[in-house]
Amino acid sequence: MKTVLVDNEQYTPSKILCVGRNYVEHIEELGNEVPENMVVFNKPNSSIAAELFSYIDEPLHYEAEICFLVKNQRFYGVGFGLDLTKRALQSQLKSKGLPWERAKAFHHSAKFSRFVPLNGIDINELEVELFINSMRMQLGGTQQMIYKPDVILAELLSYTDLEDGDVVMTGTPKGVGEIMAGDRFLGRIKQADVTLIEVEWVAI
Repeated sequence: MKTVLVDNEQYTPSKILCVGRNYVEHIEELGNEVPENMVVFNKPNSSIAAELFSYIDEPLHYEAEICFLVKNQRFYGVGFGLDLTKRALQSQLKSKGLPWERAKAFHHSAKFSRFVPLNGIDINELEVELFINSMRMQLGGTQQMIYKPDVILAELLSYTDLEDGDVVMTGTPKGVGEIMAGDRFLGRIKQADVTLIEVEWVAI
């Protein structure tokens, strides 16, 4: 089983719960409809990636997200994550009214930074920022979310158990796109312009 770090402590997610269509401008850029209810899909533990891949069967797209680690059925830590997507396959599946799982839950489809405890952090002031090759591609935060973190947590707990170490990905702001081999990614989680986490990856 694969693990994530909160400071220097290892946690093993039993699952990764992903909120889809949580930023209006991202919904619009993909030509989707604003959902009536919160959209959730899961990734398995095996989807956690050690490397950032640009291609697995087809080109992959990046989606930068604010991610929370669960402990005692509460959000305990925050981290930066990439939800990697097989966009062509996803479009195919959506057009047939089929589930997205094969386009979202494949091996290496979730890449995470370390997490930091939420002690003293205002969860409602968090932002995610992504630069690729020194150009800012994505910026968004909890203020722009359709479903805020407390609502996400309550919705998830209404139908499933959250185990210690589970990760919740809260959706992506506009600016998603294709990953190219050699791209340099710099991701940040910020609170009120203060950087809490910064991570750099090079796509292969």
